[in-house]
Amino acid sequence: MDTSKLFSLEGRVALVTGGSRNLGRTIAEAFIAQGATVYISSRKAQDCDATAEALGANCHALPQDVSSVEGARALAAAFSEREQKLDILVNNAGAAWAAEFEDFPEKGWDKVMDLNLKSPFFLTQALHEQLKAGGASGALAKVINITSIDGQRLNPWETYSYHASKSGLIYLTKRMAARLVRDNIVVTSIAPGAFASDMNRAARDHGDAIGKSIPLGRIGTQEDLAGAAIFLASRAGDYVVGDTITVDGGLVNAALGQSIDV
Repeated sequence: MDTSKLFSLEGRVALVTGGSRNLGRTIAEAFIAQGATVYISSRKAQDCDATAEALGANCHALPQDVSSVEGARALAAAFSEREQKLDILVNNAGAAWAAEFEDFPEKGWDKVMDLNLKSPFFLTQALHEQLKAGGASGALAKVINITSIDGQRLNPWETYSYHASKSGLIYLTKRMAARLVRDNIVVTSIAPGAFASDMNRAARDHGDAIGKSIPLGRIGTQEDLAGAAIFLASRAGDYVVGDTITVDGGLVNAALGQSIDV
């Protein structure tokens, strides 16, 4: 048994949506460090281009809004003009919305559900041929959906569409995995907990206070997320199919007492 290249992504091609900042950028940077060529996509072209330049020659920008089916198909077409196969797709782009039950608007439902739940399905569908080509190249292709612990437990906020979208994506991961495994495409998800980001401002701005209520005693770091993403994307994670890896310092599965704002 040779484990020296078990976590290597040398020669692999990846696409990360929402890859210009926060968790998506962390994943893109981690993949590049392991030898992958990474395409990043985000809605704002300027941010996407700046991140690609910062991450170096193995990172390429493909700006696109994937919140609609047309946008997902446009991204797939742009990718296909540059690469014949796709080894790793990370469906990371996401949004959140909070409002009181009486006032929760339809636009807050549709925006979040479209980007968090609809987009991962239709982007994967649009890239199916490229993923099949990746899975036929001698190693399994991978689809990694970024879900959330808010799909596994409640937070104190009235984030109705966010909870629904992330719990739905966890189960959609299983359904997609059951179908796509026959094409040598493995689908999994990562459910992050408290990581500092523009979406998770509580962890970003009050990390020390939030960390005190997490069993491990701190919020997540870039290395915590990178490790899980590399594991699932590499040969090391080939036998994990349809599952969700919870990366939260124990909040979902080892916490006592009240839940916290993450």
